[in-house]
Amino acid sequence: MIRVQVVDDEALIRSGFELILNAAADIEVVATSTGAEAADTVKRLRPDVVLLDIRMPDVDGLTVLREIRTMPDAPVVAMLTTFDSDEYIVTALRSGAAGFILKDTEPEQLAQLVRTLAAGGVVLSPKASRSMLHGHPGHGTDDDPGVRRVGLLSEREREVLVLVAEGLSNADVGARIHLSAGTVKDHVSAILTKLRVSSRVQAALLAQRAGLLDGQGRGETLGRGPGQRGDTER
Repeated sequence: MIRVQVVDDEALIRSGFELILNAAADIEVVATSTGAEAADTVKRLRPDVVLLDIRMPDVDGLTVLREIRTMPDAPVVAMLTTFDSDEYIVTALRSGAAGFILKDTEPEQLAQLVRTLAAGGVVLSPKASRSMLHGHPGHGTDDDPGVRRVGLLSEREREVLVLVAEGLSNADVGARIHLSAGTVKDHVSAILTKLRVSSRVQAALLAQRAGLLDGQGRGETLGRGPGQRGDTER
């Protein structure tokens, strides 16, 4: 079962997401909470996925995100928002969010997005992908420490990084380049360590700054995550 916590200041949103997700055979909403209660609830119940409202009156969603990301074995966090042009999205992604879900997402798509997150994929709309990967003019230079770290990657690690930037899970990356999911997991772990980042999204941002995604249209494919849940992925 994929264990989910929904965090939102509106009771109607919390109950609606809970009702929709609990209808899926492989998903259980273990908690719903306001922002003020979110971090303590995560520590107590250890969900696999947290759906976190990016704007709440009681506590800022970005503050909650950063607190959750400091926890050992932190859950995957996706931000909930009303608009895919929300100016806080890029900040959230740079802070470790694995993507975002629009609050008006079709019910039949919501469970699939949660499965994507649980399997290590990235959930973004095409507009948000363009904002994240192309919204900041210019690439990093050779003096950019992040770009220099990308240069430390092996050819295989660069190949894996580009596929990770597409939003693929370890299993899907392995299927694409004929490696086992375990081998891909080892590559992803090495990539995150070499790049000194804590999430796949942050690694994708560095890939863009280093020019690895140029001319390949991959900024539009980040929302295409895997369809099934796999092993826990870094």
